[in-house]
Amino acid sequence: MLRPLKKIVAFLRGSPSTEDGVDFKLLADTAMDLIVQLGPDRTIRYVSPSVTDLLGWHPEEITQEWAPFIHPDDLPILNASSLRLASGELDCYRAEFRVYAKDGSLRWMEGFSRRIPGETTAARGIVVTMRDITDRKELEERLALMAQTDGLTGLANRRAFDAALEREWQRTLREKSQISLLLIDLDHFKGINDMYGHQVGDDCLRAVAAVVGATARRPSDLAARYGGEELTLILPGTDKDAAAAIAEALRRDVEALRLPNEANPAGNGVLTVSIGAATAFARIGGSIAMPEGLVMAADNALYRAKEDGRNRVVTSVLLAPGDRL
Repeated sequence: MLRPLKKIVAFLRGSPSTEDGVDFKLLADTAMDLIVQLGPDRTIRYVSPSVTDLLGWHPEEITQEWAPFIHPDDLPILNASSLRLASGELDCYRAEFRVYAKDGSLRWMEGFSRRIPGETTAARGIVVTMRDITDRKELEERLALMAQTDGLTGLANRRAFDAALEREWQRTLREKSQISLLLIDLDHFKGINDMYGHQVGDDCLRAVAAVVGATARRPSDLAARYGGEELTLILPGTDKDAAAAIAEALRRDVEALRLPNEANPAGNGVLTVSIGAATAFARIGGSIAMPEGLVMAADNALYRAKEDGRNRVVTSVLLAPGDRL
């Protein structure tokens, strides 16, 4: 894209070349990429006809300010880069940003900007060539989501869980707050696979995962598949009592599904879960220095829930030296 851009810059600079018989105005008008010329004041001076095919606008509809056509979150960096181009600090610049089509939809564009040199350091303007990369960005987003999603349950996978727990732990430290974690295990899950088959077992795991996912109501909450038939729920800013109430409600919601599990005496023939809930006061300087301690506490609570007969919630609290409940 840069070679045609240099030719267009030569034309817009006011010194059109006849190299290879190319009419550079014709090149701009017939290009499939979107070409925009900005003046020294960074107002729009020219928009190529390809804007109609790409975004639905007619060139004459895009005049003066470009801000109304750019997503607000992307505008600051584009304004900053155009200022650096206009001042001569940069000669060219590449960016990916979102623009509004005429129908109101957003399209991702890849833009290459180059200053139109003037007789002084200041530029005579800027020429920008853009191409639509929406399909590529959507594919990247899908791949990123797949990399963080468990294929069976649709919840976050273990990799995403580990990253989220570390991130929320650090935030809890900064805010000197609390964080809770639930570990959820399907009671006698092996019996479902043995008695009804693995397909039914997968269906049961998905059903329970949907309940866990629905329990993650806040943006900071994260439901994940921890491994096998164990699921987990990160609850930032949640104290012991609130975590216990959430866990108990979750346990009841799973039992209310009435999914058959004849191998589960704890549920009188229906699928149930055991839950270990742990809460940490993650303050700097305390003995609980790593999020792994929270996981271990939840796992120990889950073990006690199983030992005590399953289909129940057991809670645990981590305290730094000198702390009091």
